[in-house]
Amino acid sequence: EPEPQIFLSPPHVGPDERASLLAAFDSNWIAPVGPDLTAFEQEFATAVAMPFSAALSSGTAALHLILLTLGIGSGDDVVVSSFTFAASANAVTYTGATPVFVDSDRTSWNLDPDALAELLAARARSGRLPRAVLCVDLYGQCADYDAIAALCEQYDVALVEDAAEALGAFGPGGRTAGSYGVASAFSFNGNKIITTSGGGMAVSTDEALVRNVRHLATQARQPVSHYEHAEIGYNYRLSNLLAALGRAQLRGLPAKLVRRREINTRYRTLLADLPGLSFQPTPPWSTPNHWLTCILLDPVVAEAPTPTTLEQRLRERNIESRPLWKPMHLQPVFADAEAVVTGVSDELFARGLCLPSGSSLSDADQDRVIEGLRDAWRH
Repeated sequence: EPEPQIFLSPPHVGPDERASLLAAFDSNWIAPVGPDLTAFEQEFATAVAMPFSAALSSGTAALHLILLTLGIGSGDDVVVSSFTFAASANAVTYTGATPVFVDSDRTSWNLDPDALAELLAARARSGRLPRAVLCVDLYGQCADYDAIAALCEQYDVALVEDAAEALGAFGPGGRTAGSYGVASAFSFNGNKIITTSGGGMAVSTDEALVRNVRHLATQARQPVSHYEHAEIGYNYRLSNLLAALGRAQLRGLPAKLVRRREINTRYRTLLADLPGLSFQPTPPWSTPNHWLTCILLDPVVAEAPTPTTLEQRLRERNIESRPLWKPMHLQPVFADAEAVVTGVSDELFARGLCLPSGSSLSDADQDRVIEGLRDAWRH
């Protein structure tokens, strides 16, 4: 009898979510509008210390509409963290703009401010500045926004924060993830720290920007009783039912953050003696949400397995692990894109693995993961 599957980051729901969903169902607010949707937006904005928010069908939709609202389109360039999930870069291409990739720093694994400075200086000299910098908070850790925001201000380039993985994290100056850009995107995909099944949120301090995002998300209908459209719109609103689920998940966020931190600490403590194993670094200005615990394996250390071997060994024990993101500058679909490559994310991709980190992971299941890891070192 094989042991039950341990997933990387499964949805973590309970009686509160069930009750909220059924209450919304029984109220017959099934349509994509309703009291839970409005309340979810307000409660989420409060949670991330931002005044305005719009609930959408995905984090990708949030990025897409933020970029459109900033007037970004065909002929524009947008700098994107190369070490990320494809959605960050895909959203740029939806607008007709072109992504330009920038590699990671070793300190946080996020967008490298020095590489960005080099790119912006060169672009300024040639009169081809990008319209925006789309910076990703990787694996729940904020980028070095003191440096990145200063560069964006210096060159008058909009900063957009992809905080899809970072809800509940804090970055430079102790500010909440999602509070650094002119606007920011969050994701509530099934594997995120809170989920609405699908879903996302755009947040900003700019009320007009969020109002425009919401307008575009509802097919850009004009406020008249007949259907009047002065621009192309999208069908990107979150449903009231899923917002009810999101409200319950949001209430459970503090406990989920505590649990993910415990899981991360436990891995670090109980695997500290394994030669050639290290963890994603936490710079002094960062309080990550520990969405995923990520490890690196040192190829020079003879006892250490390769990430491929380790992933296979864990799979044999019914444990899901996952390589770190394959950088966008290595993806076939972006083969022709301009990129400032330092070699950092190539190395992270070659050496890294994500471990099961869901807030519903029990100590006993984590012990199974740890035993599987230790076993791979013994072989």
